[in-house]
Amino acid sequence: MEHVHHMLNFWAILVTGIGFWILGAFWFSPLLFAKPWAAIVGRPMGEKPKGMVHGMIASFIGNLLLSLVMEHIVIWAGASTFGHGAFIGFLCWLGFIAGMLYAHRIYEGRPFAYFAIVAGYWLIGTALTGGILAIWQ
Repeated sequence: MEHVHHMLNFWAILVTGIGFWILGAFWFSPLLFAKPWAAIVGRPMGEKPKGMVHGMIASFIGNLLLSLVMEHIVIWAGASTFGHGAFIGFLCWLGFIAGMLYAHRIYEGRPFAYFAIVAGYWLIGTALTGGILAIWQ
């Protein structure tokens, strides 16, 4: 088996990490799902929750780590089209995120709407990240 060495594209990792973070800021904003999400988790709307800055920093670091790992998977899969990369993102979402989130929502007694909001964010984010990483080689 021939070993092909690919260099990681750190600009693509950084840009998709930032993009994923921006998606989260938009997804959980009043424009989209902030109100139903806040109602489900018991957060009052309009007041800045404690730890917000730390949470945003942690989200950004997590998004960068996800992009880094997905860059490896995209390279290993030989994906070079947006569709193939988005499919890899979908598979990562299905296997590593959706299954766990669904179980957690059941254990925590949360409604399906909670799963739909949170998992929807991760689905869109992982699919876009995989697609962008695949074409930005």
